[in-house]
Amino acid sequence: MPQQDAKHIRVGVGGWTFEPWRGAFYPDGLAQKRELEYAASKLTSIEVNGTYYGSQKPESFAKWRAETPDGFIFALKGPRFATNRRVLAEAGESIERFFKSGVTELKEKLGPINWQFMATKKFDPDDFAGFLKLLPRSVDGHKVRHAVEVRHDSFKSPDFIALAREHEVAIVLAGDSEFPQIADITAPFVYARIMGTSEDEAAGYSKADLDRWVKRAQALAGGKVPDDLSSVAKPGKAGPHEVFLYVISGYKVRNPAAAMALIERL
Repeated sequence: MPQQDAKHIRVGVGGWTFEPWRGAFYPDGLAQKRELEYAASKLTSIEVNGTYYGSQKPESFAKWRAETPDGFIFALKGPRFATNRRVLAEAGESIERFFKSGVTELKEKLGPINWQFMATKKFDPDDFAGFLKLLPRSVDGHKVRHAVEVRHDSFKSPDFIALAREHEVAIVLAGDSEFPQIADITAPFVYARIMGTSEDEAAGYSKADLDRWVKRAQALAGGKVPDDLSSVAKPGKAGPHEVFLYVISGYKVRNPAAAMALIERL
């Protein structure tokens, strides 16, 4: 892969506070308050899960920005209060409250917002269209990008792909998991979450699997869906795409090692 293309692929994990990572990922004796700084020195992005469960303070977002290097990006999970509801088109107040909580204090380090839905949530074209219309393109002068993580087979529909493309919202690519895989590219960026790390592999994945995910990420960065991933509709427009790839779930202790191994190969 040409070196200049590597900057289009960011790799990380979910969060940075996980006690079993101390000693396995974080050096012994590292102060807990320096864990984000350390993680950001080894990874190129982190998905923040805490924003899914409740509001954070503006001071927290500003602190995270200050503790990470230039070029580092945070993806944020959108609040569950917006997605875990019967009528999605009524989520406007929850979405507005989220963006008023200080997320733009991340400034240039604010990456995509991942709106995650429960596995029981089925695709209702009209209601989902209503939800996507509520997602702001910009907040406080900052461009905002959105991804939707859907987990019901009913979303494997060309109508859903067309709707996501209309709004330039990415569909989260679920890798190595029990969830439906929808690898269609629907936005100027790609958002992937891979969930297959194993205790048996020092780097979470075998060398062959790491190489496979690197090739997939490179293809996605060029706007092409790899042949070994499952898509629904006809391919969209090829061309440079930013890729966000997070090693999530699986054997979580190994996730930072897997992310670092992917970055090394890129």
